[in-house]
Formats: sequence, structure tokens, C-alpha cells
Amino acid sequence: MTSRPFHHGNLRAVLLDQAEQTLRERGIDALSLRELARKAGVSHGAPRSHFVDRQSLLDALAERGFNRLAGEVEAVMASDAANYRQRLRAAAAAYVHFAVTDAALLDLMFTAKNGNPPEGLRAASGRLFAAVGDLIDQSIAAGELEPQDPHRLQLLFAAVMQGIASLVTSGRISAQDGDLLIDDAISLLVRT
Repeated sequence: MTSRPFHHGNLRAVLLDQAEQTLRERGIDALSLRELARKAGVSHGAPRSHFVDRQSLLDALAERGFNRLAGEVEAVMASDAANYRQRLRAAAAAYVHFAVTDAALLDLMFTAKNGNPPEGLRAASGRLFAAVGDLIDQSIAAGELEPQDPHRLQLLFAAVMQGIASLVTSGRISAQDGDLLIDDAISLLVRT
């Protein structure tokens, strides 16, 4: 009988890292707490101290994805870009890049949840939409976007960027063509 080593690091982070890798390589159906425990070298019950069930693992992955993407959009807002058009373009490129490189995670993030999602997941998704909303609000205030309902502009921005990412990930267009579509989309949104 082999003994499993005591995991003295941050097991939650290790499990989430492994879950992201599994999601990326093999899809959502391949995610199992038992398999993640085996890969981490801990008992099959150890993950339950961090994730009560598979859904809580999926929620934590989605939360992590929203926080990562929100951080990228917030970094664009803090950049030295000369105008909001450049910032919108950079935020759109970050969004599409994330969606292309982590398509399965993005799908998980925007999958409808039964009931109310946990507070952490709500906060993380709210952080992303607040960052995009702030950028849109500032662009409207600077006169670079037509004054409209900012919420509708946020949804339009997300829908267009997800659409472009979907075209790239499905192989219907190249990443280079996706980049050109981002330029076209920003040109349609921003006043010339």
C-alpha cells in the first residue's frame, strides 16, 4: 500500500489550476473531483474541503475566469492609451484573446446557472461588467461613443467580441481576420 504525501501547499489553487488545464484539454465532461485529487496526489476526499461538489468547482473556475478577464480590462483602463478608442480596442483585443485561448472557460463563465450563483461568482462577473461599463461610460463622456444606454452598449460589446472569438475558435476565420474584425467593430461603435 502506497501512502499519499500530505499536501502542504495551497490545495485549492492546485486543484483549480489542474481543473483549468483539464477543461482546456479535454472539456467540461472530463472534470471530476476524484481525478483532480489523484493528479494532486491527495486522498479522493481532500478536494471536498474546498469544493463541496462538482458544481462548486465549476463555479470557482468561472469566478476565476471572470476575475482574470476583468483584471485584463482594468489593466487596459489604467494604461497610457491616448484615447478611449485605443482603450476600447485594447479591451476588445484582450476579450477576444481570452475567448480564443480559453474558449471552454469562457463557455463555462457564461453558461446559465440553476438558481442563484454563489456570491463570489456574482461579484466576479459584476467586476468584469463594471470594468467594461466604466470604459464605455468614460468613452461616452469623452464624446467618443454616441450617447446611448450604457448597459446595451456593454451587451453589444460582449456579444460582438464573443462572436468574433467564436468565428476564430471554430476555424471559420483566422486570428488575423479576427483582429481586423475587432478594428471594424470599434470603428462602428466609436464616432469618427
